[in-house]
Amino acid sequence: MAIQEYLRRVFPGSAEDFCQKAGKALQEGDKLFVVTANPEILMKAEGNAEIRRLLLDEETAVVPDGISVVRAMQQLSLPVTERITGVDLAQRLLDMAGQAEKSVYLLGAKEEVVSALAKKLKLRYPRMEVRYKNGYGKDKDADFQEIVQAQPDLVLVALGVPAQELLIARYLDQFQKGVFIGVGGSFDVLSGSKRRAPSFFVKTNTEWLYRIVREPSRLKRFYESNVKFLGEIRRESKK
Repeated sequence: MAIQEYLRRVFPGSAEDFCQKAGKALQEGDKLFVVTANPEILMKAEGNAEIRRLLLDEETAVVPDGISVVRAMQQLSLPVTERITGVDLAQRLLDMAGQAEKSVYLLGAKEEVVSALAKKLKLRYPRMEVRYKNGYGKDKDADFQEIVQAQPDLVLVALGVPAQELLIARYLDQFQKGVFIGVGGSFDVLSGSKRRAPSFFVKTNTEWLYRIVREPSRLKRFYESNVKFLGEIRRESKK
């Protein structure tokens, strides 16, 4: 299947527009599964039927997390406004949940990272119910069953692409409500354990470059996802 079929499902509006949509679901007790689409998950979809299914599901909200996705949509003449990053969306929803005294479950990252984020949230929003579990348990399905039992209003899963999305999708039918997002390495930034790229890189959409310079080991992963992704988009745009 052509990648542009997944891109046709991507939310075309602004980050503010989507935050309002997700915030409304949070406030009103609706169910919303958000996939922050980057080149990695779009490329993996080609070889994984489960990923294809969740990206094409009309109930899944897909947002463009990454400037490469935005550029690809522009090249294919698909409507898009701007990138909507997982870390920014997660921060906005955590603030909304705190202000509305909603319940939150955090799954993923190292124990010291996720516990630091939970503590930070409780200090800022004492009436927010925050539960968490690190991402190093051997049985992720058992971990997620605990979330099913809790039925929280907001679930952030930081287990990496595409494991976090596939895990959420497996259990989504067992929830009556809740906003669910796979957020990758966002807990490191949100907890203060790791600095986000300086504002210059954020504003110029070059956070990827900052991360590669800081962590050269990311270069191979960047090539396998972003570079091959853009090559595929060029081929599709010529058809």
